[in-house]
Amino acid sequence: MAGERAPHPTPDDDTARRVARALGWRIVAWRRVVGGYTPADRYVVTGDDGATAFVKLATEPMTADGLRAERRVYDVVRGPFLPRRLAFEDGPLPLLALEDLSAARWPPPWRAGDVDAVLAAFDATHHTPPPPGTPPLSASVVNNQGWALVEADPAPFLALGLVTPAWLRTALPTLRAAEHAMVWEGDAFLHLDVRSDNVCFHDGRAVLVDWNFACVGNPAFDVGCWLPSLHAEGGPPPEAILPRAPEVAAVLAGYFAARAGLPPPRPGSRVRDVQRQQFSTALPWACRALGLAVP
Repeated sequence: MAGERAPHPTPDDDTARRVARALGWRIVAWRRVVGGYTPADRYVVTGDDGATAFVKLATEPMTADGLRAERRVYDVVRGPFLPRRLAFEDGPLPLLALEDLSAARWPPPWRAGDVDAVLAAFDATHHTPPPPGTPPLSASVVNNQGWALVEADPAPFLALGLVTPAWLRTALPTLRAAEHAMVWEGDAFLHLDVRSDNVCFHDGRAVLVDWNFACVGNPAFDVGCWLPSLHAEGGPPPEAILPRAPEVAAVLAGYFAARAGLPPPRPGSRVRDVQRQQFSTALPWACRALGLAVP
């Protein structure tokens, strides 16, 4: 598990043989990639002809399921908004090899034109036929009534120190009503996890990575998921890109409110830090959109 073992620059012999076999390469160099919010192992490998690939290897059931979900996307979808799949090997712990984008530009900082490039990638994604069997957005973890969870157990949320109990009592009815009014249905193909660590700029286009949450539904929600992190990293406020979306703002603020104050899911995980960062912009967005006092 991430944070529970010392990182190694090269994998064990069995893993090295699996990757070489899947790619059909003689691999001469390995570079461990540090980052991500799951305990998957990540490497950039170099073949004897100088070709490179990004390889992600499952380490437990959650990452195994995630790689299989990504594989279903790469099997069917083609477009300039996602990297090329080079290889996949299934098994108890699958591996996925993709086009190496380590030389691309990864934000932040966000430069002039970047927001438009990402919006163009969203538009292309949303007009792409989804792979058969892609789950609906309504079945996603974001559709779990986050503010209802906060109402049932407000202590972790209040422990963040961002609001008072009095503010929460006053705001909850409005937040819950907006959350309940969210329209999940739609026929657009969605990424659902666009943040700066999942988007890069390559050959004049935005490329989206990590497709394990891909689903079908309301395209406005896909864009909305990106906006709190964009604003936290110096980008425009969410309503400058997605105006008149109080339900989207309420759902996202509730999602982070129900999680940001919880213990990390495993030792060394940074996911709560990321959720707190996004909550710091999602909650004010929801308040502005709903006419609530901004805490």
